[in-house]
Formats: sequence, structure tokens, C-alpha cells
Amino acid sequence: MSLDTLLAFAAVGLEPDADPLPPVTADAFRGAMRHLAGAVSIVTVGRGAERGGLTATSVVSLSVDPPTVLLCVNRSASAWPLLVEHEHFGVNVLGASQQAIADRFAGRNGEKGAARFAGADWVELATGAPILADALVAFDCVLEERIERYSHGILIGRVEALHGAGGRDPLLYWRGAYGAIRRPG
Repeated sequence: MSLDTLLAFAAVGLEPDADPLPPVTADAFRGAMRHLAGAVSIVTVGRGAERGGLTATSVVSLSVDPPTVLLCVNRSASAWPLLVEHEHFGVNVLGASQQAIADRFAGRNGEKGAARFAGADWVELATGAPILADALVAFDCVLEERIERYSHGILIGRVEALHGAGGRDPLLYWRGAYGAIRRPG
């Protein structure tokens, strides 16, 4: 054991022969992250037959000035190459009644690519990314930066336009299941 390690143990009051904590496994981390409730969004990209998308809960605001969002996407997702190629995307926040759309974009029924867009109304705003007409709110974004780390890509999108129906309860994902928060009143 190095002198630095011994000093680090002493600094926090541990004995050098104390058993270290076991490493965090992927399964343990995944299970712990399921305790974070997240808004359900679909991320959409492309045009025409070259459209794709995915269901995401890893979307957050990054900045108000300029308006930007940050999202994390698994680079093995079928929509990843489209996000890299087109450099624009829509983040469509879903309402509680839109679980079927979330399932479709998660590929739960086998739909892929442009087939995921069937059965819903879509509009285009500033970038041309597909925007769900009746989303609670949708952010039409230009890809400002892409950072690749481990299994995921971190996308920073500058918001070019907003669209939304609002007024409904949001769809949430928590502990592996969908749910909703009911608005007071």
C-alpha cells in the first residue's frame, strides 16, 4: 500500500486493513437510478423516410440564456446515427394520455424508424425536426455540441422554437413503470 493511500485512509479515520466497499455494478447502478422519477419525452430527428426517434427520460434544461437543453442518448439507439447526421432534433414532452406513443418510440411493439410516427399528428418548426402537435411542450433544437462518453452521447441543443398544447398532466417514468402527477385543483 502506498504512502498516499495510507495518508488518505488516515485522513478519513479508516484503518488501512479495513475492507474497501465493493465496486458499483451496472445492475446496482441501474436499480438505484430507477428511484429517480423522470418526465417522459420522445426525441425526434430527420425528415420523411429518414425519420427516427426514441423515448427518453434524460432531458434537462441547461441554460435560459441562450435557451438550451441537454439530453443523454445511448449510442446504440437506432436514432443515434440520425442525430449525428441531421444535427437537429425535437424534444416532445408527453402527457399522461400519451403512453402508447412512449411505448412506440421505445420500440416495445417492434416499430422502427419512420413507422414510429404513425398514428400521431406532426408539425415542423424552425429546424424541420418532427414535432408532436399535441405534446405538452416541444423544444425544436439545433445540435450545438455532442460529447461522447462511455455508452452514451450527451447532446446540447440550442432551442430555436417552442410548441405546446399544455394544460394536461405529464407522463412520468418511475421504478420501471409509467405514472402521472395530477395537477392540484
